[in-house]
Amino acid sequence: MAAAAAVASTSKGSLREDLTCAICCDLFREPVMLACMHHFCKPCISRYWRGTQGPVTCPQCRKEFSSKQFQTNYLVTAMVEKVRATTSDTYIKNLEKQLRETLESHRLKKEDFINSIRRDKDKMETIKKIGADLQTRVKGEFRTLHQILQDEETCVLEQLKREQEEELEKVQHHLEAVELAVRELEDNIRMLRQASATTENTVLSELPQLRPCVLVDTAPEFDINAFSNKYLAPLQYITWRKMFKSLKPGPSPLTFDTDTAHPNIYVSRDKTVAVECDTVVPYIDHSKRFLQCVNILAAQGFQTGRHYWEVEVGSKPKWDLGVASEAIDRRARIKLSPESGYWTLRLRNGNEYSAGTQPWTRLQLASSPQSLGVFLDCEERRVSFYNADDMSLLYSFTNGPRGKVFPFFSPCISGSSQRPQPIKLLHYPAVALSG
Repeated sequence: MAAAAAVASTSKGSLREDLTCAICCDLFREPVMLACMHHFCKPCISRYWRGTQGPVTCPQCRKEFSSKQFQTNYLVTAMVEKVRATTSDTYIKNLEKQLRETLESHRLKKEDFINSIRRDKDKMETIKKIGADLQTRVKGEFRTLHQILQDEETCVLEQLKREQEEELEKVQHHLEAVELAVRELEDNIRMLRQASATTENTVLSELPQLRPCVLVDTAPEFDINAFSNKYLAPLQYITWRKMFKSLKPGPSPLTFDTDTAHPNIYVSRDKTVAVECDTVVPYIDHSKRFLQCVNILAAQGFQTGRHYWEVEVGSKPKWDLGVASEAIDRRARIKLSPESGYWTLRLRNGNEYSAGTQPWTRLQLASSPQSLGVFLDCEERRVSFYNADDMSLLYSFTNGPRGKVFPFFSPCISGSSQRPQPIKLLHYPAVALSG
């Protein structure tokens, strides 16, 4: 760049010299050309020839001319004006200003690119770190599952070995008793045969002294079906169900809090089913109860740890569910949003799914879930919703609640003549591997 600027400066200087009058040593003013092709300022050559009688000469090459003749060179005039314009103080200042501005613009753009490079590298490091942390976490989760399965396999095999040894011991005891009885019978038979042989020469006066026969218990029964059935059962499913009590978090066995239920919500006796109804259910009025909206909370609240629960919604055309802050206003009609203390998912018109943001975030689901899973991580402040049928993620709030929250549900008023469908809290009790 510096070399190019030097060449440009040299070229401009050479051009200026070519366009300089040899008489006044300045740029041409009204340049004229003599017959010898030399150029001068019109005032300069006129002044130079003033008072000369007869032939005149060129100040530069001394060629004589019979008369004072010259012609205006408009091309040189234009070139002079251009050089004069590009060498004026104003032009130079403007050019220097443009140079400074262009330099600053490039410097700032370079700085932006460098900052962008730094941000990209930082982002890559963040991705690598988060990826490594997540890999460690995933490995830990599966290591725990592997350990659970290994412990369960060891337990089942030990139980099978123990029961096998018990059955073998029963049969072994009977076998030993029968073998002893056989040996004693063989001894008696030998004594009787000896006694029988002596009767050929002597008269038998009494029977030989025989050993008493050993009493043998009835052979123990071995029920193959009873022994095998528990191990021919669906072990994978049974073990999967047994794992629920070891999962962290495992499915929380929630129940509805009837003290929070809107008067138009009926709750089953076991407090796992809630359905809207036309008639008002008798209730006690207190601050925990929803009175404006058809809502209900679970009896279990959470403030720390990770928790997961599942809700069956079936083919209900509308519902809301998620979590709600303990401090929500239960007497007012408000919009369900994190700003109001609600982190929810909702369905309207049978196929319009939305996350409870403001404004609503429409969701495009591949299929309509019959059951939904809700995952709450209190430390990470994350609330996530899953299609419990295939555990695909539907939506996740990353600005989750602070403080204590309760699982939240709204069966909604369907507004149709069809029988209202309930919301059910799903429980997965542990299954014991026993006969």
